[in-house]
This record gives sequence, C-alpha cells and structure tokens, in this order.
Amino acid sequence: MTAGHLRAWYAASLADFRVVSTEQILGTLARNSGFDDVLQQKEAWLQQVEFLGERLRRFEGSILFEFSIPRMGRRIDVVVLTEGIVLAIEFKVGEASYRQAAVDQVWDYALDLKNFHQASHDLTIIPLLVATEAPDVPVRPRRDADGVIRPICVNRHTFSDAVSAVISLFRAAPIDSDAWLSGSYRPTPTIIEAARALYAQHSVEDIARHDAGAENLRVTSQHIEDLVAEAKRERQKVVCFVTGVPGAGKTLVGLNIATRRTDDDPTSPAVYLSGNGPLVAVLREALTRDEYDRLREEGQKPRKGQIRARVETFIQNVHHFRDDMLRDSGAPPEHVAIFDEAQRAWNREKAETWMRMKKKVAFGWSEPEFLLSSMDRHEDWSVVVCLVGGGQEINTGEAGIDEWLNVTASVFPDWRMHISSRLTDSEYAAGHALDRVRDRPNTTLDECLHLDVSMRSFRAENVSHFVKAVLDHEHRAAAAALESMAGRYPIAVTRDLDAAKAWVREHARGSERYGMVTSSKAYRLKPHAIDVRVEVDPVSWFLNPKDDIRSSYYLEDAATEFQVQGLELDWTCVTWDADLRLNSRGWSYHDFRGSRWMNVNSVVNQRYLRNAYRVLLTRARQGMVIFVPPGTDHDPTRTPEFYDSTFAYLRSLGVPVAG
Repeated sequence: MTAGHLRAWYAASLADFRVVSTEQILGTLARNSGFDDVLQQKEAWLQQVEFLGERLRRFEGSILFEFSIPRMGRRIDVVVLTEGIVLAIEFKVGEASYRQAAVDQVWDYALDLKNFHQASHDLTIIPLLVATEAPDVPVRPRRDADGVIRPICVNRHTFSDAVSAVISLFRAAPIDSDAWLSGSYRPTPTIIEAARALYAQHSVEDIARHDAGAENLRVTSQHIEDLVAEAKRERQKVVCFVTGVPGAGKTLVGLNIATRRTDDDPTSPAVYLSGNGPLVAVLREALTRDEYDRLREEGQKPRKGQIRARVETFIQNVHHFRDDMLRDSGAPPEHVAIFDEAQRAWNREKAETWMRMKKKVAFGWSEPEFLLSSMDRHEDWSVVVCLVGGGQEINTGEAGIDEWLNVTASVFPDWRMHISSRLTDSEYAAGHALDRVRDRPNTTLDECLHLDVSMRSFRAENVSHFVKAVLDHEHRAAAAALESMAGRYPIAVTRDLDAAKAWVREHARGSERYGMVTSSKAYRLKPHAIDVRVEVDPVSWFLNPKDDIRSSYYLEDAATEFQVQGLELDWTCVTWDADLRLNSRGWSYHDFRGSRWMNVNSVVNQRYLRNAYRVLLTRARQGMVIFVPPGTDHDPTRTPEFYDSTFAYLRSLGVPVAG
C-alpha cells in the first residue's frame, strides 16, 4: 500500500500492520513527519500502535496513521478501512471523560472526509473517539442522510465490540485502499481556515478544491505573482484589478500573496489592507490564537503579544495604513499592497470630512489616490492589487472602482494597469472610467484576473444566483435556482424565531459554526430580543467556542452586515425586518426614525439596503433559515402587512417552512 504522496505518514494493510515491528512503524512515522524532535509524539504513536495492534486482530482491511486534512491544517490520528466502511479515530489516551470538544473534533474529521474527499463521498464514515480511561457508554449508531455516523465514544475495553457492532450494521463492498488514499481532496475552506493554513505556510493549492473553480483560483494567484515578479525585475509600477463573484476567493488570493511574499521574499514584503474592521480584527486574532496553540504543541513558550505583532505587520486596517503614511513621508516597507473590497475605498469628500472631524487633519485626497501616492514613493517598483467585489456596497462615501481608474490614468500615467476583463460587467459600476483607460498604452485587459465560481458554499454554487434573483424580484429565476439546490443546500422560512434557532441547531454538526444575522436597519426586531443597537464583538462572535455566551453559537446576539461582510458561517438564521418589504410594485425601502418607519427615497440608499440583505443572505456555506416576524395588530410599527408579503413571496418560490 502506497502512502499517497504522504497524505498518510504510515499506511499498510491490517495484515502487514500486525506483523511489522513497532519500531519500524514508529520509524516510518518519524521519518515522514519531518519533525526534528518527535520524542513526545513518538510516545503517543507508541500507545496508539500498541492499542490497535491488540484490538484489530480479527479485522481485515487497511490502516493509516496521521491522515492529512488540508482544509483544517490537521491530521486524523488513525483511519481504518474495513468491510466497506471508514473509521476516523481520534485518541485521547489517559482521558477519563468524553469532552465535547473532542467529540466535535472527530466529527469534523468525518464530515471533512465526506464533503471534500472524493473517494469517501459514497462511503459510510464512522468517527470514533477513544478516551481510554472514560466510562462505558451505550453504542447506538445514528446514521445521517449523507452517510456520516454520529460520533461513537469508546474506551480501552469497549473499542473492539463497538467496531464489530458498526461493521455488522453498515458492512459494504470492500474499499480499494490505494484508490481511496490517492483519491482527490477538494477542500473549500472558510476565509478564517484559509488564513490559518496560509499563515502556517500551506499554499493556496493545498487548501483549495482541485476542480474548475479552484483551478481558476490557482491561475489567478499565480498570474498575480508573475506580475509582481515582472514588476520587480523590470522596475515597474503596476496596479491590478481582480474581480469575482461573491465567495469566489478574492480575499484568499490577497492573503495568499501577502503570506507568500512575507515568507518567500522578506526583502520586499506585502501588506493585506482592508477597510473592513471586523474582518481585519477576526483574521488577526484567529492567526494569533492558531500560531500560539501550534507553538505550544511543539513545546515552546510563545508570547501572544509577539505573535500578534508579527501578524499585524501584514494584515492591516487601511485607515491605520493611511495614518502611518501621513506621519511618515518615506516609502512604506511593503512593495506590494493588496486592497480588499477596493470599491469600498472612500471618495475624496468622505475622506476629507472624516479626517477633518476625527483627526483634525486637512486631507486632500480620495483613499485610492492616497494609497497609490504612498506606494508611488518607492523609487524602483511597487504593485497595488485591488480586489473588487460587485453589488455589495453597504455604506455611504464609497468611491467605487471608477475612482481607482480615473486616478491612475490622470495622476499616475506611468503605472501599468492590468484589469480584469469582467470589470465591464454592470455590477462593478466602472462606468465611463473604464472606457477612458481601456485604450491607454499601459493598460491590459486580462481574463486571468476574474474568479467566476463561488467557493463559499461547497454544497451549492448557485446560492449567489438565487439571492440575486430574489432581490431582483425575478420569480422564475429564483425558483429555478432554488430547485437546482434541492437536497444540497437547505433553505427554510418560518414566522417563529424559536423554530428558526432550533432549525440551525439541528442541522449543524461537529463544530460547524452557526449564528443569527440581521440588517443594521432592523430596529423593530427588538420585541424578539434582537437589538441592533447592541454592539457585537465580531472576534468573540466568530471565534469563541460553544460555551461562550458571546459566540455566534448562542444565538443571542445578531451580527449585522457590517460585522459579517467578508466572513462566513456554515449555517445562518437570517432575520428579516420591515426595513425591506414587498408591495405590489416590488421592494419598498424603509428607515425607522423616532417611532415610525420612513420611506427611503434615495436610489443610492435603496441600493445600500438591498445590498445589506445580499450580504446577509450569502453568508451561509451549508444552509440557512429565514425568520420573517408575524407582526402584530397591536403595534403600528410591526403590523402583519409589513411582513406577510415577504413571507408569501419566499413561500411562492418553493422555500419550505421550518419545523
């Protein structure tokens, strides 16, 4: 049996495993691990080998130690392929209880195999948690619809009987172990998982699916790296515009460039910039915690402050970068700057007003002009990569992409421009500025700079099409998109908030993250204990565990579009208030002021509100439930007519009722 390009550090048939010496097995594991010091790890391996050697004598099949889970940046302790089933085994040697975190951990491994390992899609997968000193618990296998068994907890005494029991229930045709081991792995990481993996020096190819969408991602990433290399070699200044559908991986491309430049070429590092404060805060804290835990596992004594300082050098809030460049007239240390959601950069009016009021500073630039002027301070070369989203502008004062194009053409004519060929699409609102720069000699339209497949939802890539059709009030297109997702991406609607919360809890498995999201204008959800005026800490909400009341898991605090844009969850409870409601002419837009709803007549502000719901409805990777309040005749700010038409519309598309 081959090791499948070291996907497993040790792989053998169970027959060979029984006759090979423990020393040989440990030697193979140590050699393939690449660790300099594996003394503590060897002791863990020794206990696992001895434990399984005694208890797998009567079974046939294959065994794999340290099987890689690229998306999670971790390895399953042991995988056993026997009688047509896959056993994913997590060891907690010496543990006297079955901790929920450990249960979720092994459950996550099984779900990861089912969702992302092609050779496991049609197999029954059984997660086994082995806490050697824990008490006996009944073995009652529960099989979910996708073929993943709910985690089974065993100790040193009950392991063999539990394995025999599940085999008798789920026995199937034998598994070709070599084919299984070499089966393609197509992960779809969350942006937090991706950032962690990239910071741990995995490449974008390691953590992305190997299908057409991920190939697009790889090509775009490599093309930008080639443009950076060319700019450095030819002493050029370049600005690139990368477009993509929601969830296609634009942020992943940016983080990949930033981490690769920092690791591979520390003499000319890159900085990832974003005006999205919650995204920056969550990514920084996630990387800091992950690196801290990893170093502690290696026996080191890290200091979180030092780790955080390193992380903050390449992930920065664009407003802090701007302030630093105002204080220092020299060139920044970074030669490459990646600006995420570049279309959301402030226009000159917004920047001038904010800087005058908040900083007491005269500021005569738009943010695009100031950022380009800062990078232009380099005498030799520099690259600015603009990651451009479409249809997600949610705040006033956003310059749009035409400001970048106009400023580059008029103020920095010597800069080369590489523009996604899809920037012409209406959703990017490039307008006449694109016509102006298209024919300049230093402009190149580039197909490689567009990402056209959403990778946020690995279950259904038509979610963004469904949401767009819903918000465009295109009934037939929305119904068709919903039908195309049947059985793969559950969507439900309800008038009962408790039923909505129960729906997400029932659907989530392992550590799959779920949470409640709402519009920042949803002021009349307060009777349902949802108050958008209560500030939510996005770091705690997105990163803290299930037992923390501040986390999204508790379903007590609803995050708004401002706190979740650019991030994602597995399951969402979307709460829909009367700020966006249907009438006979289509959507109507409202803002709650004082004690009543006011019409929103500004076309721009209507677009912001519609885009807020676009953000909320595209946060879930695996499914969502939509809560539309029933309203009440006793409150003129929450009359049933404000909500009934929205609920009826969703039902008419074929969205089922939760519960």
